[in-house]
Amino acid sequence: MWRRATNRRVLLKTERRDFKETMSNKARRNALRRLLLDMARLDRSRRAELVASGSLFDAGYEPRMARVHQRNARRLRRIIESVGWPGADLVGPDGAEAAWLILQHAISEPDLLRQALPLLTAAAREGKANPAHAAMLEDRIRFFEGRPQRYGTQLDWDADGNLSPGEVENPLKLAERRRVVGLPPLEEQVADARSRAIVEEERSPADYGAYARARDEWAAGVGWRTG
Repeated sequence: MWRRATNRRVLLKTERRDFKETMSNKARRNALRRLLLDMARLDRSRRAELVASGSLFDAGYEPRMARVHQRNARRLRRIIESVGWPGADLVGPDGAEAAWLILQHAISEPDLLRQALPLLTAAAREGKANPAHAAMLEDRIRFFEGRPQRYGTQLDWDADGNLSPGEVENPLKLAERRRVVGLPPLEEQVADARSRAIVEEERSPADYGAYARARDEWAAGVGWRTG
């Protein structure tokens, strides 16, 4: 009888410890999710402010927007170093989407995007992240490195004054690649982007040559281009 009572007390103590650890882990996950959501909210609100003031598209990479992106990138880097990619299993679908948004905008940190790509790709394969997010990140890296995209998700001004995806790898299979990862037809994405540019009063560069040179010089300066 005494032995059974002792065993029960040990079992209850173990259950209480496991419960506390579970609650502690849940609290940490919730705190991480809130942090990511707050970071993404700051990104969106600063962008909205700059669009409303008409200064976001003045020239180059708007410094106030860049500071938000860089601050968020530093925080995301520490998160990845601590827990790996913060997928939906850890921070919920909205937290995972916030992490992806922050990563996509960390364009001054090429090594962070390159480091995160295999992590995000693995998370998407395991159902912990959106496959379209991994596809867009891969295109983001290729775009800034000056390579053809795989999915055509990154649009920029072309020499004719239109937002377009530029060069795309193996264009005959582009529609199927997009379908597999859950992306809409390219035509829909391009139409949406052009409509948004009109609403936000973003205009094509007056001197495309100067624009393209400045973009490429910036990309080389932060480490996207080598040689």
